[in-house]
Amino acid sequence: MSIEKTNTLVIGAGQAGIAMSEHLGAMGIAHIVLERKRIAERWRSERWDSLVANGPAWHDRFPGLKFDDVGPDVFPPKERMARYFEDYAKMLKAPVRTGVDVRRVQRNDKRPGFTVTTSEGTIEALHVVAATGPFQVPTYPNIVPESAGIQQLHSSAYKNPGQLADGAVLVVGAGASGSQIAEELRQAGRTVYLSVGEHYRPPRSYRGRDYCWWLGALGMWDEVKKKPKREHVAFAVSGYENGKTVDFRRLAHDGIQLVGITTSYENGTLRFADNLARDVAQGDADYFEVLREADAYIEQNGLDLPPEPDAWKLLPDPQCLAYPILSLNLAEAGIKTILWATGFKVDFSWIDVDTFDEKGYPIHKRGISAEKGIYFLGLPNLTNRSSSFIWGVWHDARYIADHIGIHLDYLAYKKE
Repeated sequence: MSIEKTNTLVIGAGQAGIAMSEHLGAMGIAHIVLERKRIAERWRSERWDSLVANGPAWHDRFPGLKFDDVGPDVFPPKERMARYFEDYAKMLKAPVRTGVDVRRVQRNDKRPGFTVTTSEGTIEALHVVAATGPFQVPTYPNIVPESAGIQQLHSSAYKNPGQLADGAVLVVGAGASGSQIAEELRQAGRTVYLSVGEHYRPPRSYRGRDYCWWLGALGMWDEVKKKPKREHVAFAVSGYENGKTVDFRRLAHDGIQLVGITTSYENGTLRFADNLARDVAQGDADYFEVLREADAYIEQNGLDLPPEPDAWKLLPDPQCLAYPILSLNLAEAGIKTILWATGFKVDFSWIDVDTFDEKGYPIHKRGISAEKGIYFLGLPNLTNRSSSFIWGVWHDARYIADHIGIHLDYLAYKKE
């Protein structure tokens, strides 16, 4: 069987892979994009039905194509986002091959490049870009055994309230996914408990500007003014119901019972950490910090943006903050489902090269790995805070394409 050859093989045809293809194509670098299912598959089948983009349409897009049927301040629904990337690939005439599963990447012996084994045959490439993004393998703690008789599923498998068993629901994790799903379930008439941990809670908008705008205006995408980084902090912001600030006090007053971090299970009873009041207070502090920085920016730059005094007001503390629930008998509470909105982990076990740390995470600088010719794109903080967002990954892809071009210049050099 003949082996196909290309300069660069891009693995994944979501936002990262399509962005990578655009820049490689603009530089005239031959490449192939492989996708195991469909373009932007995770938008299509690995999210719940009512999901919308976390940023407005003017922001959550690539520079080369605007939405033609969605207003700039609208948060596009997930199917529209998937179609956007499909349309973008068609516009580029990107060399995307769908339905191809990549099984192994190996460094060639005594010759440049890599051999890539796929479900459709073997490809050799000088460069390989892993554009599979940060949301690869759903993960949740092994706290409640299957023998407990409770329906358990990850947020990536959740579609709508009708999918769940009758009864109350415990949602574990209060970032963008968990907070939205908990509210949707409550509006559907379910009794809902929401397990809240450490989180970052910015305003959805302030003084007539969306938070995405403030991230850029205040330099928060780049984070040049470094603060101590809080690891594994959920990002509590969403475009749900055309964009509104995630407010845990409001959720509690609307009937969602807040509890702390889910820590253990024994004999039908779940236990929670006594962190709820502390973490909600920290989320409030983060929120007010953005407001203060925004006000200072408006004054410094002489902007005519209307004051928003109501943004500074907090609802009264709900009972759950003053008197937290530290344990819960699932049967007595009528909880029949636990929905784990606890994020994802990466899986690069199919890349058989020495460029990973002891936890399997890539060793890289701005996506350029420790293994010459292997690149990573779409990971959180690859370059900065924007790297796993739609517009940020586009700029990261341009940097990697430029690096590939420089490498090709070295290979093409001949001494006269």
